[in-house]
Amino acid sequence: MSLRIRLSRAGAKKRPFYRIVVADSRSPRDGRYIEKIGTFDPLLPRDSAERINLDADRAKHWLSHGALPTDRVLRFFDAAGLMKREARNNPQKGLPGKKRQEREEAKKTAEEEKAKAAEEEKAKAAAEAEAAKDAAAAAEEEASVEAEDKTAVEEAEAAEAPAEGEKAE
Repeated sequence: MSLRIRLSRAGAKKRPFYRIVVADSRSPRDGRYIEKIGTFDPLLPRDSAERINLDADRAKHWLSHGALPTDRVLRFFDAAGLMKREARNNPQKGLPGKKRQEREEAKKTAEEEKAKAAEEEKAKAAAEAEAAKDAAAAAEEEASVEAEDKTAVEEAEAAEAPAEGEKAE
Protein backbone atom coordinates (compact mmCIF):
# COMPACT_ATOMS: atom_id res chain seq x y z
CA MET A 1 0.00 0.00 0.00
CA SER A 2 1.54 3.32 -1.10
CA LEU A 3 0.92 6.14 1.31
CA ARG A 4 0.60 9.81 0.42
CA ILE A 5 0.54 12.85 2.68
CA ARG A 6 -1.82 15.22 0.91
CA LEU A 7 -4.53 17.82 1.28
CA SER A 8 -8.17 16.84 1.65
CA ARG A 9 -10.63 19.64 0.96
CA ALA A 10 -13.31 20.61 3.43
CA GLY A 11 -15.28 23.81 3.92
CA ALA A 12 -18.10 25.45 2.02
CA LYS A 13 -18.28 26.60 -1.57
CA LYS A 14 -15.77 29.43 -2.21
CA ARG A 15 -14.52 29.01 1.38
CA PRO A 16 -11.80 26.32 1.19
CA PHE A 17 -10.32 24.63 4.22
CA TYR A 18 -7.93 21.70 3.93
CA ARG A 19 -6.93 18.85 6.19
CA ILE A 20 -3.39 17.50 5.86
CA VAL A 21 -3.97 13.74 5.85
CA VAL A 22 -2.13 10.47 5.39
CA ALA A 23 -4.08 8.36 2.90
CA ASP A 24 -3.74 5.47 0.53
CA SER A 25 -2.79 6.87 -2.89
CA ARG A 26 -5.75 5.03 -4.47
CA SER A 27 -8.39 6.65 -2.25
CA PRO A 28 -10.22 9.76 -3.49
CA ARG A 29 -9.04 13.26 -2.57
CA ASP A 30 -11.80 13.99 -0.09
CA GLY A 31 -12.46 10.34 0.75
CA ARG A 32 -11.13 7.90 3.29
CA TYR A 33 -7.85 8.68 5.01
CA ILE A 34 -5.73 6.95 7.63
CA GLU A 35 -4.86 9.86 9.91
CA LYS A 36 -5.26 13.62 10.01
CA ILE A 37 -1.92 15.26 10.87
CA GLY A 38 -2.76 18.94 10.36
CA THR A 39 -4.86 21.67 8.73
CA PHE A 40 -4.37 24.43 6.18
CA ASP A 41 -6.61 27.51 5.89
CA PRO A 42 -5.70 29.47 2.71
CA LEU A 43 -8.10 32.31 3.59
CA LEU A 44 -5.97 33.45 6.51
CA PRO A 45 -3.04 35.86 5.92
CA ARG A 46 0.32 34.29 5.09
CA ASP A 47 1.91 35.46 8.32
CA SER A 48 -0.89 34.07 10.50
CA ALA A 49 0.08 31.29 12.92
CA GLU A 50 -3.26 29.48 12.40
CA ARG A 51 -2.85 29.27 8.62
CA ILE A 52 -0.95 25.95 8.85
CA ASN A 53 -1.27 23.61 11.83
CA LEU A 54 0.95 20.55 11.57
CA ASP A 55 1.76 17.72 13.97
CA ALA A 56 5.47 17.40 13.18
CA ASP A 57 5.97 14.20 15.22
CA ARG A 58 3.22 12.34 13.35
CA ALA A 59 4.50 13.69 10.03
CA LYS A 60 8.01 12.36 10.81
CA HIS A 61 6.47 9.02 11.82
CA TRP A 62 4.61 8.66 8.52
CA LEU A 63 7.62 9.85 6.48
CA SER A 64 9.70 7.14 8.17
CA HIS A 65 7.05 4.60 7.11
CA GLY A 66 7.45 5.60 3.46
CA ALA A 67 4.65 8.12 2.97
CA LEU A 68 5.35 10.57 0.15
CA PRO A 69 4.12 14.15 0.42
CA THR A 70 2.51 15.98 -2.48
CA ASP A 71 4.21 19.12 -3.77
CA ARG A 72 2.03 21.49 -1.73
CA VAL A 73 2.52 19.48 1.48
CA LEU A 74 6.25 19.29 0.74
CA ARG A 75 6.25 23.11 0.71
CA PHE A 76 4.70 23.06 4.20
CA PHE A 77 7.27 20.52 5.40
CA ASP A 78 10.10 22.63 3.95
CA ALA A 79 8.81 25.69 5.84
CA ALA A 80 8.58 23.60 9.04
CA GLY A 81 12.08 22.17 8.50
CA LEU A 82 10.99 18.52 8.15
CA MET A 83 12.14 17.98 4.55
CA LYS A 84 14.05 19.88 1.88
CA ARG A 85 12.12 20.83 -1.25
CA GLU A 86 14.16 21.19 -4.43
CA ALA A 87 13.12 24.05 -6.67
CA ARG A 88 11.60 22.93 -9.93
CA ASN A 89 13.09 24.09 -13.21
CA ASN A 90 10.81 24.54 -16.19
CA PRO A 91 12.55 26.70 -18.79
CA GLN A 92 9.61 26.28 -21.19
CA LYS A 93 7.13 27.86 -18.77
CA GLY A 94 8.07 31.44 -19.58
CA LEU A 95 7.97 30.99 -23.35
CA PRO A 96 4.94 32.22 -25.27
CA GLY A 97 2.64 29.74 -27.00
CA LYS A 98 2.84 28.62 -30.62
CA LYS A 99 0.16 31.03 -31.89
CA ARG A 100 1.80 34.04 -30.24
CA GLN A 101 5.20 33.06 -31.67
CA GLU A 102 3.62 32.84 -35.14
CA ARG A 103 1.99 36.26 -34.71
CA GLU A 104 5.28 37.79 -33.56
CA GLU A 105 7.12 36.27 -36.54
CA ALA A 106 4.47 37.61 -38.92
CA LYS A 107 4.69 41.03 -37.30
CA LYS A 108 8.49 40.97 -37.55
CA THR A 109 8.45 40.03 -41.24
CA ALA A 110 5.83 42.73 -41.93
CA GLU A 111 8.04 45.31 -40.21
CA GLU A 112 11.07 44.13 -42.21
CA GLU A 113 9.10 44.39 -45.46
CA LYS A 114 7.84 47.83 -44.47
CA ALA A 115 11.40 48.97 -43.66
CA LYS A 116 12.66 47.50 -46.94
CA ALA A 117 9.89 49.28 -48.89
CA ALA A 118 10.68 52.55 -47.10
CA GLU A 119 14.37 52.10 -47.92
CA GLU A 120 13.56 51.40 -51.56
CA GLU A 121 11.26 54.45 -51.61
CA LYS A 122 14.04 56.54 -50.10
CA ALA A 123 16.53 55.24 -52.70
CA LYS A 124 14.01 55.92 -55.47
CA ALA A 125 13.42 59.46 -54.17
CA ALA A 126 17.19 60.01 -53.96
CA ALA A 127 17.59 58.75 -57.55
CA GLU A 128 14.77 61.04 -58.71
CA ALA A 129 16.35 63.97 -56.87
CA GLU A 130 19.70 63.17 -58.48
CA ALA A 131 18.04 62.94 -61.90
CA ALA A 132 16.23 66.23 -61.31
CA LYS A 133 19.52 67.78 -60.18
CA ASP A 134 21.26 66.49 -63.32
CA ALA A 135 18.39 67.74 -65.48
CA ALA A 136 18.53 71.15 -63.80
CA ALA A 137 22.30 71.28 -64.29
CA ALA A 138 21.90 70.27 -67.92
CA ALA A 139 19.16 72.86 -68.45
CA GLU A 140 21.31 75.50 -66.78
CA GLU A 141 24.28 74.55 -68.90
CA GLU A 142 22.10 74.61 -72.00
CA ALA A 143 20.72 77.99 -70.99
CA SER A 144 24.24 79.34 -70.41
CA VAL A 145 25.36 77.96 -73.80
CA GLU A 146 22.34 79.61 -75.44
CA ALA A 147 23.09 82.86 -73.61
CA GLU A 148 26.71 82.67 -74.75
CA ASP A 149 25.57 81.96 -78.31
CA LYS A 150 23.06 84.82 -78.14
CA THR A 151 25.68 87.24 -76.81
CA ALA A 152 28.12 86.02 -79.44
CA VAL A 153 25.49 86.57 -82.17
CA GLU A 154 24.68 90.01 -80.76
CA GLU A 155 28.34 90.93 -80.63
CA ALA A 156 28.78 89.69 -84.17
CA GLU A 157 25.77 91.67 -85.30
CA ALA A 158 27.01 94.70 -83.39
CA ALA A 159 30.40 94.33 -85.01
CA GLU A 160 28.81 94.01 -88.44
CA ALA A 161 26.28 96.79 -87.89
CA PRO A 162 28.80 99.66 -87.66
CA ALA A 163 30.55 98.31 -90.68
CA GLU A 164 27.31 98.45 -92.60
CA GLY A 165 26.56 101.84 -91.10
CA GLU A 166 29.84 103.15 -92.36
CA LYS A 167 29.04 102.00 -95.84
CA ALA A 168 25.69 103.64 -95.60
CA GLU A 169 27.23 106.99 -94.72
